[in-house]
Amino acid sequence: MARMIALLGAECTGKSTLAEALARQFNAGLVSEYLREWCDAHGRTPLQHEQAHIAAEQAARIEAAARAHELVFCDTTPLITALCSQHYFGDDSLLVPALAFQRRCALTLLCAPDLPWLADGIQRDGPEVRSRFDGRLRAALSAQSLPWVDICGDEASRLAQAAQAVGAPAR
Repeated sequence: MARMIALLGAECTGKSTLAEALARQFNAGLVSEYLREWCDAHGRTPLQHEQAHIAAEQAARIEAAARAHELVFCDTTPLITALCSQHYFGDDSLLVPALAFQRRCALTLLCAPDLPWLADGIQRDGPEVRSRFDGRLRAALSAQSLPWVDICGDEASRLAQAAQAVGAPAR
């Protein structure tokens, strides 16, 4: 099985940009955020009953990439969907399987909410929600004793920190 590297964070924390850069640098597999694709296809954010599908599809895509690559960068995992379901709908039903999936990741890179917030259509709530969600994410990881590496600063700093955590010098 591949080494899966999870990139987690609240909205607008540079996860996608960093995941793409790491996949290029390490010549590794990349699993993009399915939620973004889903929202683009449906023209809206998901309803409560659609959250389980989104989490399952994200996991399935990561598992497929892990069969094809030795190293896979995951631009989010089912944990983000589970926490969004908890945040928006008060629904904890996805949390246990999402945490179990998260335990399978070799490394979690947690992108800090220190980048300028940018509007991104229907998927972004704002800097206040981003800060609260970051706290929710950190609390969930801490409560389960799931380790992470904080990634912060500008794009170059983030890439250097992440590359070091993965185990190779930044280029």
